[in-house]
Amino acid sequence: MSRARRCRSAFRDLVGGDRTDIGLPLAQQALLKALRATGKPVVLVLTSGSAVAVDPSLADAILTAWYPGQAGGTAIAETLAGLNNPSGRLPVTVYKSASDLPAFIDYTMKERTYRYFTGKPLWGFGHGLSYTSFGYAAAKTGLTVAAGQPLTLAAKVSNTGARAGEEVVQAYLVPTATTGGGPTTAVLQRQLVGFDRVALKPGQSRTVSFALDPRSMSSVARDGTRTIQPGAYRLYVGGGQPGDGEGQWTDLTITGAAVGLPK
Repeated sequence: MSRARRCRSAFRDLVGGDRTDIGLPLAQQALLKALRATGKPVVLVLTSGSAVAVDPSLADAILTAWYPGQAGGTAIAETLAGLNNPSGRLPVTVYKSASDLPAFIDYTMKERTYRYFTGKPLWGFGHGLSYTSFGYAAAKTGLTVAAGQPLTLAAKVSNTGARAGEEVVQAYLVPTATTGGGPTTAVLQRQLVGFDRVALKPGQSRTVSFALDPRSMSSVARDGTRTIQPGAYRLYVGGGQPGDGEGQWTDLTITGAAVGLPK
């Protein structure tokens, strides 16, 4: 651990917070290691109310059930038995450890959430696996829109596997080095601008379209000012964030002068 991370971790312990560790309890880690030592495949089911950091080498697969409710046991059993094809996606970022997070009393957005985190998480916001696979093809390789105007983004999604399944198609806007925007203490990495769930049989394809309003293409400064900055951007459509599974890139150019929007 770097000196900066050690200092940050010590500072967090000093000022307090509802959690000082996001890993599994040591006893549960020891149990997983003992199960792993048997040589048998290990599938870990997590029931928790927030993100839990788990060493990926301790399990062959991880099913995050959150708080599944009355029918949760049936849903988990059917998924593990292959009767149900999972299609859930993470609504949070799963960090490797608490040292990846800013201090508890730091209210800036720097290194917070998938939008501003510059490191590599265990599993990112929007991540999720399936018993089948999906492929993507962009409807257009380049798009142009005037600042303050809406935009339509489309991509062709195909089930390239052998089982029927549902894909959560996600669209992200990614600034370039010249259009980073965001609070002065954090640089926007990417932001979700649309998502849709589609059910596809093996070999079936469908074109998914997203209507992006001006607000979804804007950035917010530290003083709360929201603007649409002209320049070069990239749009990514896939089953997760850029780099997480299959997806397709499209270049976007926003023209004109900067446009301010209501807070």
